[in-house]
Amino acid sequence: MIGSGMVARSIPYQEGFGTKQLAWAAHAGIMGAVVAPLTLLGGPLLIRAAWYTAGIIGGLSTVAVCAPSEKFLNMAGPLSIGLGAVVMASLGSMFLPPTTALGAGLYSLSVYGGLVLFSGFLLYDTQKIVRVAETHPMYAVARRYDPVNMSIGIYLDTLNIFIRIAMILGGGNRRK
Repeated sequence: MIGSGMVARSIPYQEGFGTKQLAWAAHAGIMGAVVAPLTLLGGPLLIRAAWYTAGIIGGLSTVAVCAPSEKFLNMAGPLSIGLGAVVMASLGSMFLPPTTALGAGLYSLSVYGGLVLFSGFLLYDTQKIVRVAETHPMYAVARRYDPVNMSIGIYLDTLNIFIRIAMILGGGNRRK
């Protein structure tokens, strides 16, 4: 999965359909195969999670595009620290059962904190795409604008938000 993302990002961008777009499609297919086990949660739950994800992505993208200043671009440092916290909480929740207080706290930080974190990354990535597209020189010879590389971040943010929402909705169906 990581290797296919590296390959898709490393190929230089050319206008039209080419190897870069094929590598991106292969990467998206591999990501889909990784997410495929979520289908065990059930169709109606995943459809609801997809609708919630579409609403969140549409709303946050609209906010990021229409923001009068580029304030979301200043969130890179706090988002990186938050990513470290969510990764550590995810690793910790693998070793501590969610039936303990610490395990339940780490799991909640991983799921709910991850949802907030990737929503922030969506705001950041959307504003970054807009800024780079607006300020990139039209006839740059040294470095061309690469819309595929710029959109991979938004794709990953969307996928992570969907996974977190599906986990939240799937966890609410347990009966004691």
